[in-house]
Amino acid sequence: MIKELKSLIMNSNYLQYIYNLNLTKLILLLLILNCYSCSYNKSKPFINELKLQNYVEQFNADDEELYSNITNEEAYDFLKKNIPLFECPDIDFERTYYFRWWTYRKHIKHTDDGYVITEFLPDVDWSGKHNTISCPAAHHYYEGRWLHNFKFLDDYSYFWFRKGGEPRLYSFWVADAMYNRFLVSSDSKPLLDLLPDLIENYKAWETGWDWYGHHIGKRNNGLFYTLDDRDGGELSVGGHGYRPSLNSYMFGDAIAISKIAKLAGKPEIEKKFLNKAVNIKSLVQNKLWDKESNFFKVLPAPKVDKDIKEVSSGLSDARELYGYTPWYFNMPDKGYEIAWKHLMDKDGFYASYGPTYLEQRHPKFEISYQGHECLWNGPSWPLATCNVLTSLANLLNNYDQKIINEEDYFELLKIYTNSHKLKRDDGKVVPWIDENLNPYTGDWIARTRLKSWKNGTWSKEKGGKERGKDYNHSTYNDLIITGLMGLRPRNDNIIEINPLIPKDMWDYFCLDNVLYHNKILTLVWDKHGDKYNIGKGFMLFVDGKLMAHKETIEKIKLSY
Repeated sequence: MIKELKSLIMNSNYLQYIYNLNLTKLILLLLILNCYSCSYNKSKPFINELKLQNYVEQFNADDEELYSNITNEEAYDFLKKNIPLFECPDIDFERTYYFRWWTYRKHIKHTDDGYVITEFLPDVDWSGKHNTISCPAAHHYYEGRWLHNFKFLDDYSYFWFRKGGEPRLYSFWVADAMYNRFLVSSDSKPLLDLLPDLIENYKAWETGWDWYGHHIGKRNNGLFYTLDDRDGGELSVGGHGYRPSLNSYMFGDAIAISKIAKLAGKPEIEKKFLNKAVNIKSLVQNKLWDKESNFFKVLPAPKVDKDIKEVSSGLSDARELYGYTPWYFNMPDKGYEIAWKHLMDKDGFYASYGPTYLEQRHPKFEISYQGHECLWNGPSWPLATCNVLTSLANLLNNYDQKIINEEDYFELLKIYTNSHKLKRDDGKVVPWIDENLNPYTGDWIARTRLKSWKNGTWSKEKGGKERGKDYNHSTYNDLIITGLMGLRPRNDNIIEINPLIPKDMWDYFCLDNVLYHNKILTLVWDKHGDKYNIGKGFMLFVDGKLMAHKETIEKIKLSY
């Protein structure tokens, strides 16, 4: 209606008519148009909070609350105050979205050092202070950046550097994670305050350290070396060496520190770390790219680098899911996109509950219920899957290519969504997130192994009863918000929306109560106009006011 009126007003004959109107009639017409526009202002939430309440009540009813920080009784009130709301016609997506927020709040732990976020709910022997582990911490930032209360991640940031955290116990792209959190909150204070700590952390990685006979860190050839288990992928086929994952993380951190230095008005540091990033990118593309198999791979290396010229046996023969990590940081130049053809290949990574970590055509691919409970030679791992989905969203948004598309993104996200289930002994299927999956059956492998590990039951040395229940080592809701719904965080006054949902997939969806740059955003798609009764189309509301309206789901870029 508004578009039609504007079109009519721009018509030359109508302009002549307006000109001939007396002043009183003209003012009256403008008042009518203004009142009509006001009717598009959002006066109440599009998503009833009863939806959240009903999900929380169901999750609580199905839960054996073995461990708690923020309790189930407190869950609804906490989530109501803190999370964006989401609605769509696919019950699996909707349920999993609320389930993952319900599990995330369990891991928000208040300590004498402020709030921290945990990976496991029970205390495990391999954790650090307050049961923290740095391996999943970047995911905690990417997921938790959408919470309305900034204190949780503010405290967590100071904990890692000034209150006893161990940020280098595992690979951890901490500067990148903190910067990407800032892109949502727009609060630069903790970021700028911790810049010296982030720089010292990066220098420590460059200097390196000895770990059980290995020297982890930067080597003479300029690449960073680590063990696969220190890189979140133990007992993998690619093994120890110069891994695409760690070297991508160091690229991401160098870029982030450069950007933070720019915010701080420190051009020398900005340039220095930008140059570091450029150097790593060149090394990754020249040394970790396998031209024959068209994939980024692990380059094995000696345990200790004492010689200037290092002898290597060549790249690993294994395509592994972490080979997509460079796109997590938009690192590769154009021309490497061919690697993505393996993701949806049934002989590659594609599986019913996949993707698999190791490509299925590899002779060492195996789904085993013997030996170590956490193998990276075949199973599907949520932490690797969410990395790939973040990387794929970047590829679809920032690269011009035809290897893979939004239909593939949606299918992979749907598979990931459907993996969030467990069939209990009583036959009931409940929402679930754990460690690693059988990519063909959806069975949670580590859980199946651990529940009869010692004398037919759980082992305290392995973390105790249900150690992997509500496991917090992956993102999901950040994928929904930034990928599927398409809100692309950025450091300026532009709101960019680019949903990765295939055409005609859903008749409606809504993402509501999103705190972004101190504004509340609401994104609505209503194909027929009868779901939310505000008209047909794709709409963006900012602080309750309609700011963009499209006939179809398409990209929106709006200055505010």
